Amino acid sequence: MPCYIARVSNIKKILLILFIFGIIGCSSANIDMYRDESPSFNPFQYFKGNTKAWGIVQDRSGRVVRRFTVDIKGDSSEHKLTLDETFDYSDGTVDHRVWEIVKNPDGTIVGEADDILGLAHGSFLGNAMRWEYEMNLPVLGKVYKVKFDDWLWKLDHDSLINRSYIKKFGVTVAEVTLFFRKVPLEY
Repeated sequence: MPCYIARVSNIKKILLILFIFGIIGCSSANIDMYRDESPSFNPFQYFKGNTKAWGIVQDRSGRVVRRFTVDIKGDSSEHKLTLDETFDYSDGTVDHRVWEIVKNPDGTIVGEADDILGLAHGSFLGNAMRWEYEMNLPVLGKVYKVKFDDWLWKLDHDSLINRSYIKKFGVTVAEVTLFFRKVPLEY
């Protein structure tokens, strides 16, 4: 009898694990689901000129662990976008990143920056953009290799929202939320 109970218990555990992975697999969003959404988002057009962003970083529990602003200067052609970003954190830290992003003939995009490992890969469609990349992320004196799953959605002509899911071993360990707004040239 105890052997039968152990088998049933193990089967229940296996079914629970399969169910959880099934839900996780089904929850993966795909850029195609935004094909008909508007307003249309093209990062090569939107980021041309000056953009300001305000953001937070949340840990796994949802607690805000960092606040920051970003000043972005974008230079763009039809197939190449350069983003010069200056991050100003509430603790006084300032970081700088320059993205070089290229649109491929098939419509996908690739990007690189000094602190990104390899290339970022993604696409944009409808009002959305998704791209993924890896980086070594410094946290409290340690450095962790993480993967960013980055989603952007255009809200109106001047506004954009960004959700980044920071993952380690496929598990989301932190999230970043940014709100972007186009700014006048005199800013």
